[in-house]
Amino acid sequence: MTDSPAPSHARALSQAQRRALSELVRVFPVIDEIGERFDRAGHELHLVGGSVRDALLGRLGNDLDFTTSATPDQTLDLLKGWAETTWETGREFGTIGAARRGLRLEITTYRAEAYDGVSRNPVVEYGTGLEDDLRRRDFTVNAMAVSVPGHAFTDPYGGLEDLAAGVLRTPGTPRQSFGDDPLRMLRAARFAAQLEFDVDPPVVAAMTEMATDLRRITAERIRDEFTKLLAGEDPVAGLRLLVDTGLADQFLPELSGLKLEIDEHAQHKDVYEHTLIVLRNAMRLEKDGPDFVLRMAALMHDVGKPATKAIGPDGRVSFHHHEVVGARLTKVRMKALKYPKDTISAVVELVSLHLRFYGYGRGEWTDSAVRRYVTDAGDLLSRLHLLTRSDVTTRNRRKAAALAADYDALEERIARIQAEEDLARVRPDLDGNAIMELLDIPAGPLVGKAWRHLKELRLEHGPLDHDEAVAELYRWGREHGIEVDRPAGTG
Repeated sequence: MTDSPAPSHARALSQAQRRALSELVRVFPVIDEIGERFDRAGHELHLVGGSVRDALLGRLGNDLDFTTSATPDQTLDLLKGWAETTWETGREFGTIGAARRGLRLEITTYRAEAYDGVSRNPVVEYGTGLEDDLRRRDFTVNAMAVSVPGHAFTDPYGGLEDLAAGVLRTPGTPRQSFGDDPLRMLRAARFAAQLEFDVDPPVVAAMTEMATDLRRITAERIRDEFTKLLAGEDPVAGLRLLVDTGLADQFLPELSGLKLEIDEHAQHKDVYEHTLIVLRNAMRLEKDGPDFVLRMAALMHDVGKPATKAIGPDGRVSFHHHEVVGARLTKVRMKALKYPKDTISAVVELVSLHLRFYGYGRGEWTDSAVRRYVTDAGDLLSRLHLLTRSDVTTRNRRKAAALAADYDALEERIARIQAEEDLARVRPDLDGNAIMELLDIPAGPLVGKAWRHLKELRLEHGPLDHDEAVAELYRWGREHGIEVDRPAGTG
C-alpha cells in the first residue's frame, strides 16, 4: 500500500491497517483485476465506503463498493466478458452491479448529487472527481477510498481518526447532510447498532431538530434501514437513539409510547426499559445469527399496554388483554412499513401468544391445553419458547427461577406428548372425504363444521381410534339434523 500523493487529505495508515487492506486485495484478487481493466481504459476506480471501513475494522464482506470516473455506459462496456452477470437496477443513480467469483460489486460513477428538500429521491449529478464523491457520503468513516490497482489511500474528512475513536460524524455539517437525505439520520442509528459506535453530539442535535424531515422518505427505505438496525450487534443503542431524538415517533411511535408505562411485574423500571431487556434476552438465546421475527416480536410484545392500562381499587396496575391490542397495533404498524405478509403474520402471532404460558405453573394446564399451545404456535413454537423465556426480567431470583423451572416442565411435557402424537400436524381422525361418505353429504360448509368439531375432539382428548371417531361423527350429525343409518356409538 502507498499513501495518496495528495498530502492535504492523505492519512497515514498503521501497519495493521495496511495489512488489513492488503488482505482484502489478497483474498479478493477480483479487486485488482477490475481496477486494471478500468486503468487500461483511462478511468479511475476506487474501493470506497463500507468496503474500506470494514476492511480497516478487520471485517471482510462479500459486497464491494466502488466509485469511478467512468459513466454507467462505459462501466457496462468494461464489464463485458469479465463479469459473470450484470444488473442495472441502480442505473438512475449511476450504479451498475456485477457478480464475479461469488462477489457482488456495485460500481457508481462519481456523484455530486443534490436534493430539492421536497422529493424523496436524490437528483443525481455526476461529479468531477473523487473528492466530490466523498463529500456527499453520509459519514466520515464511509468517506475513505483506496485506488485500484494503485492502492493509494484517500481520507479527506478524517474518517480514519473517527474509525479509531469509534465515533460517527458527517463530512460536512450534519444539518446539510441530513437536509440532503433525511434517511441518513436513521443510518446514524443503524451504524450505532451495527458498529457499536458513538454518535457525535452535533449529529444527535441535528437528528433531534430535523426528525420530522424523515416524513420525506418512503416507507420502504425506512423499513430497510430499521430492519438492518434491529439485526445489528447492539440494536438497543440504536433504538434508544431513535426514541431520544424523536425519530421513532415518525415511523414507530408505539416504542416511544412505552416510556411512561410502569410494568406491574417489575415496578423498578418502566415498560420501555423492560422491552429493551426482553430484546437483549432474546438476542442471547439466538442460535443462528440475528432473527428479525424474534427481535421484532420482543420489541413489540408489550405495545398494547398503554391502551389497556388500568389501576384497580388496591392501586395495582393492570394491562388486561394487552397482547390482543398489541397484536393489532403491530399488524397496523408493520403494514404501514410494508413488511411482507408472512413476516407480519409471524410477528403478530408471537405478540398475540406471548402471555399464553403464564398460569401453567399453577397446575391449570391439561394435556388438551398443551396440545392447543403447540397447535396455535405451529411453526413459531421454537420462537415462542425463546420469546416467553426472554420476557422474564424480574430481579427476584426466586421468582425468575420458578418461572424458568415451569417453562422447563412445559417443554418437557410438550416433548412427551409429541413423542406420543404428531402435534406438529394435528388433524381430525377423519378427513373431509370420509366425513362426506359417512354422513352422505356433499362438499360444503357443513363438512367444514364437522371437520372442526373432530379437530376439537382431537385436541381435547388426543387421537381417537377409527370406530370412536366415526361414532363421534354420527353423534354430531344427529345433533345437526343429519339422518344417520347406523345407531349412535357404533362404527
